[in-house]
Amino acid sequence: MDVATKEVFTLPPTSTLMYALKTMIKENFRRIPITDAGTKRLEGIISATDFVNLFGGGSKFGIVKGRYGGNLAAAVNEEVEKIMETKVITVDYTDSFEDAVEVMFEKNVGGCPIIDKEDVVVGIITERDVLKYLGKNKNIDGVASDYMTKSVVTIKPKDTIEKAMKVMIEKHLRRLPVIDDGILVGLITVREILRYFGKGEAFRMLTSGNIKDATEKPVSTILTNDDLLVYKEILTFPGDVSISQLVSAMLDKGYGAALIVESGKLEGIITERDLIRFLYSKS
Repeated sequence: MDVATKEVFTLPPTSTLMYALKTMIKENFRRIPITDAGTKRLEGIISATDFVNLFGGGSKFGIVKGRYGGNLAAAVNEEVEKIMETKVITVDYTDSFEDAVEVMFEKNVGGCPIIDKEDVVVGIITERDVLKYLGKNKNIDGVASDYMTKSVVTIKPKDTIEKAMKVMIEKHLRRLPVIDDGILVGLITVREILRYFGKGEAFRMLTSGNIKDATEKPVSTILTNDDLLVYKEILTFPGDVSISQLVSAMLDKGYGAALIVESGKLEGIITERDLIRFLYSKS
């Protein structure tokens, strides 16, 4: 609880998917705990990844296909309980920070609601909290190349947004570097995709039912729109950069990832999840 975010924003299960989407964009959230409106007891969690799964034709698209004949415009007015995750990985309010890091590493989750004895949400700990912890404890250090993800999955600017979402769903990824003729030109994440569907032209397509028109546009549609970009300036470093330097840069930019580039070639990516693995290895 000393490290966690204590003022947790929650939604009741009767909130609409559209309201949850708008809230995530406005508040810059990647996940929102779903709690009983009266008792505040945890009932589930909804994340940006769930929306990518829904819009990209993943397993959660079943609610659209089964109940609305594939009409996403109707489905986004459905309640969040229809697609939220009900088997939520949590930590107890008496657990140590080390316990929380271990849970996040072993369960491969980016955030855990913190609950009390009555299952009431009293906090949340996320990868961002781990990043801030490392920023304050620079004595915990290492070399980025030892902890980066080396086999980086990429896409091209001309690939469709639908393809990007399907790759994210299939590979369980939240970020995809965009490469054009061997040159790094951008980074697309679940947060850009949320913004894409939650505002502007794509939002109008979503609400009018012409979702296919939005998903068939190329990834470059997002990369060339500053209003949608989270990663306006990509952080790149050589492999021998220290974890402490990398963390400082990520915190300064408010980013959750940096790319490792050697001689103009993309060699790896360091994400907040990789930093959890790093911290876990040091415990």
